[in-house]
Amino acid sequence: MNQTTIDRRRMLAGTAALLGAAHTKIAAGQSTVDTSPGHVAEPERQTPVTRKCDVLVCGGGPAGVSAAIAAARTGASVQILECHGCLGGVWTSGMLSNVIDADKPGFNAELIRRLDEANAQYGPIGIRPATWLSYMYDVETMKWVLESLVAELNIGVQLHTRVVSVKLDESKRIRGVFTESKSGREAWLADVVIDATGDGDVGALAGCRFQIGDGATDDDCPCQPMSLMGVISAEPELLHKYTRAGSSDGKHKDRFRAEIERGGYKPSYTKPTIFHMGGSIASVMMNHEYGVRPDDAAAITQATLRARNELNRIVRGLQTLPEWKNLRLVATGEQIGVRDGRRITGRDQVTVDDVITGHQRAESVCTSGFCVDIHAIKKSDGGYGNRGIKAKPFDIPMGALIAADVDNLMMAGRCISGDFIAHSSYRVTGNAVAMGEYAGVAAAIASRDKVAPHNVAYEKVDNELQAIREKNRPSS
Repeated sequence: MNQTTIDRRRMLAGTAALLGAAHTKIAAGQSTVDTSPGHVAEPERQTPVTRKCDVLVCGGGPAGVSAAIAAARTGASVQILECHGCLGGVWTSGMLSNVIDADKPGFNAELIRRLDEANAQYGPIGIRPATWLSYMYDVETMKWVLESLVAELNIGVQLHTRVVSVKLDESKRIRGVFTESKSGREAWLADVVIDATGDGDVGALAGCRFQIGDGATDDDCPCQPMSLMGVISAEPELLHKYTRAGSSDGKHKDRFRAEIERGGYKPSYTKPTIFHMGGSIASVMMNHEYGVRPDDAAAITQATLRARNELNRIVRGLQTLPEWKNLRLVATGEQIGVRDGRRITGRDQVTVDDVITGHQRAESVCTSGFCVDIHAIKKSDGGYGNRGIKAKPFDIPMGALIAADVDNLMMAGRCISGDFIAHSSYRVTGNAVAMGEYAGVAAAIASRDKVAPHNVAYEKVDNELQAIREKNRPSS
């Protein structure tokens, strides 16, 4: 049995796990594909290796960029693969426009400083609990700041590139990934791979176990809804009026919904929100797309088209009102915001019990201080809620960032190992940044010491990361 046959078997096994396909057959050292109607057999191919590095980061969003920067600062050679046209993920191509639960040391604090130096940080947002910080930022400047940092550290970046398969060896160790892009099919090899895709694409392709939503099955998706962000312009006083900072009773979202309905449209999201960035610019979250699986490209496409249509119809309805006549929809996100993706099974897990008890961990990568924030699974459920669960600050353990089923694979961001309730708190991007830092340092040490990440002592990772943070702390 040659290596090509092994790799192809692994690829097909991962695809079967991902799609639940019954047509993939692997037997007696040979892989065959059912060529019955509806299936096409692809010829085997030799794929060129584009790069071999120490740490390969799949996904250039908040978790991925943070992981890449931390790994490079630890001394590793690093490559980022990103499917969109910029770094930043939901921050930029998703136009999220705000960072939540960012009251943390390290790159969270550094990023606030760098955005502030670029006159692009507008926080904190409204009135928030003392245990966490959120702030607004300029999307275009965020792209530039992240890309400048990556360039300073000589981190390799390839945009417009999607991971489509993984390379596993006979011992279930990930050795790299295969991608598709304008350059065709390419192979990227590394000592350690970090899945920072948000939706756990790499882990799923590797055949790892995962969960989606609140106990989702192959035919169902009790997932939090998706939302497409937009940026609008209007009179500053008008925008301020419908924000938390401009409201004395906290009912600004209800009043904004009433305005939208007065314009003749009933929004899919019952708590439409304006995030005022100062002047005449604000970002808006005004839609919910319910029951869309994060692993169904056709469904996500239709959700995106519906959401963009809804944003345009809301704005056009508001423009018929005298107060809103100068309102403009400036831009919508390149990607729809996904709240519920795959959660890859790790060597440890974050659970609802951790949230309720405020569980502190000896091997903590960060503390989630955010509330339980479950956006309605069905429109009839209302806007969002916490299912009666009051979160206490809880720790995310290192083991939740390390895949259980495949060696040399780590996760960072919302695809780490956790249950539905815990995920509804830790999924915000301030936590993703801190997870990325620990994953990046752990991956770099594992590569340097020629061991798997689960064999790297937490204390070694923590000590090295604290040294990196101290070195990059601004001088007073």
